[in-house]
Amino acid sequence: MAEQTKGQIEIAAIPAEVLAVITDFEAYPEWVTGMTKAAVQTKDSKERATEVSFEVNQMGVGAKYTLAYKYKAKEGGLSWTTKSASGAVKDIKGEYVLEPAGEGTNVTYRTTIDLAIPMMGFMKRQAEKVIISTALDGLKKRVESL
Repeated sequence: MAEQTKGQIEIAAIPAEVLAVITDFEAYPEWVTGMTKAAVQTKDSKERATEVSFEVNQMGVGAKYTLAYKYKAKEGGLSWTTKSASGAVKDIKGEYVLEPAGEGTNVTYRTTIDLAIPMMGFMKRQAEKVIISTALDGLKKRVESL
C-alpha cells in the first residue's frame, strides 16, 4: 500500500446526520458516482453494518469488493479495510473522520487504493483525489438535501 490521499469538506449538518448518510450503504447507488450495487452482508449487535459488498463501474472499468467497517466512538466516523476484491481493485483502506465545526461537521476522507491494473504513482494519486473529491461533494449534496 502507498501513502494515503486525503480530502476535507464542511457539511451543514451535525455529525450524527452525516454518519447516518455515510452508513446508509444500500442507498449509495442513488448518489455515489459509479456505484451500481451496495449490499450489507453482516451487522454488529448495534445493527450497524460491519461488512458491505459493492459493485462499481466507471469509464468502463469495473470492480467488486467487500469492505469490513469499524466505527469510531461518539459518531466520530468509521474506517474500512478490504475483506475481498476482484476486478480493477485489489485493496482499499480508508476512513471518514467527523468533527463538529460550529453548527456543521468537518468531514475528512482518507483512502489508499491498490489497483489490480498497472498505473503510475502520480496517475494513481490523481485518480484517488478525483474519487475523494467526488465522494465528498456527493456526500455534502446528499446530507444537505435531506
